[in-house]
Amino acid sequence: MEGRETTLTEFIMQEQRRFPEATGDFTALLNYVRLACKRISFIVGRGALGNALGSAGSVNVQGETQMKLDLLANDVFLRTNEYGGHLAALASEEMEAPYLVPERYPRGRYLLAFDPLDGSSNVDVNVSVGSIFSVLRCPDGVDVPDERAFLQPGTRQLCAGYAIYGPSTMLVLTVGRGVHGFTLDRGFGEFILTHPDLAIPPETREFAVNTSNERFWEPPVQRYVAECVAGRSGPRGADFNMRWIASLVAEVHRVLIRGGLFMYPRDAKHRDGRLRLMYEANPMAFIVEQAGGAATDGTTRILDIQPTALHQRVGVILGSKNEVERVTAYHRDAA
Repeated sequence: MEGRETTLTEFIMQEQRRFPEATGDFTALLNYVRLACKRISFIVGRGALGNALGSAGSVNVQGETQMKLDLLANDVFLRTNEYGGHLAALASEEMEAPYLVPERYPRGRYLLAFDPLDGSSNVDVNVSVGSIFSVLRCPDGVDVPDERAFLQPGTRQLCAGYAIYGPSTMLVLTVGRGVHGFTLDRGFGEFILTHPDLAIPPETREFAVNTSNERFWEPPVQRYVAECVAGRSGPRGADFNMRWIASLVAEVHRVLIRGGLFMYPRDAKHRDGRLRLMYEANPMAFIVEQAGGAATDGTTRILDIQPTALHQRVGVILGSKNEVERVTAYHRDAA
């Protein structure tokens, strides 16, 4: 019916019907991911009322302090997705090794990599945070997947998405046919399609980077930012705005909604980069490219990078295509 609201579940079903050979497993998997994001949205939304703010007193495999909500969100993803029969294993930023679906549950043919609560250090100050996820197919012949099963380039992702927990909760999704945003109707309890066919404009006058690290950046990044800061009197001949939220989900969401460039580049402190390839860079690069943008580590398209470790880090420059290409050109000039 024309004008009728489309729920996320209906949208996924419509996509499934494009492929007559589909079994419905992939559709069911996305519904479990949707449910996990709804549950985390509720927990995050309670804030201090849920007694879940602050540090958990532990560190993850990368040596980063874990927040209480990191562990809660990680557990929600595991418990919500392990029993559906669609996954063989799950990998998380918060776990050293992949989590194999327990033998008491049926195992499927998909792998789920996720960052359960990106930007969790912002929770205590009530700034937007989110969850990021990526779906891969388990390699043929692998019945007990280990870390090696996950080490697939981003081009092999079947689906990627994120949920952002802000003034409203949104789930943004791509299955390789564009990018679509769904807003959680808290009264109805379902995600509703509100932002179909998101597209990133190729031009922008807005960039996001942590300028406190400027002294550690590589010369191409220093050159690009200096030109933006110079404004009308500089070589770009235009004024730029700078933004920085320190939450990857929130940064990418802003880029999707109104364009822009986001950078967390390699630098002298983080020679390999700061963001995780499997849980953050690959899914976000897939989303950004599907929306008409671009994503690189400065020299290489992120989706073409062959992972060598589950918790591998990478430099990230993504957003409006023309600006990403400009930064990439500066890296070529420097080389």
